[in-house]
Formats: sequence, C-alpha cells, structure tokens
Amino acid sequence: VQLQASGGGLVQAGGSLRLSCAASGRTVSRLVVAWFRQGPGKEREFVAAIKSYPSYADSVKGRFTISKDNAKNTVFLQMNSLKPEDTAVYYCAAGSGVILSSMSNGAAYDYWGQGTQVTVSS
Repeated sequence: VQLQASGGGLVQAGGSLRLSCAASGRTVSRLVVAWFRQGPGKEREFVAAIKSYPSYADSVKGRFTISKDNAKNTVFLQMNSLKPEDTAVYYCAAGSGVILSSMSNGAAYDYWGQGTQVTVSS
C-alpha cells in the first residue's frame, strides 16, 4: 500500500484546510486509515481514524472531520477552526488489522505516507 498525503499549507487561526490521503495498492474500504501529527518539539500524536465510523482525539473533536471516498480511494481530513497549536506535520497511516482499542496507537499501522506541513498563524 502506498499513501500520498497532500493539502497542507499556511492558514490563519480560525481558518480551514482539507488534507487528502490517496491510497494505492489496497482499497481504503478494507483498511483503517488514520491521521497522526507531530508538532515542533513534540511527540507524534493521534488525530483521527476511520474504517466504518470515525474516531477522534479529544483535542480535535468538533473541529476536524475525517471521511472516506471509496470511489477515489482517498481519505480526507477537513480541519476547521484551526488553532496555532494545530501546527504540525500531518501523516496518514493505514492498517488492515487495526482493532478499535489500538486505533490511536501508531505502532498498529502498517503503512505510512509522507507528511504534509500544516502551519497555523496567530
């Protein structure tokens, strides 16, 4: 499975961005696909994941929406009401055997895309 993340950029606080994670080699309908992020000087953290239904980190609930387009074999992360603390490199990841209790654990994912930088200015 190859994952291609895109859509990052520079945005002012309160703005929006939509990230895309295009998959090839496997259909996303059969995978758990997640977004993680790593801010400057911080450890990687879970943002959101989806297979049949979405799961979110508390820090992004109500602001971010993860969705899946099976026809395009792509997973999206719509990010609204962005805050400076959302600044990070965002990575998409996918796995076929990820269970519910492990969805926020990066070690559970088999495939990773390259990161896309999101910068939120205050």
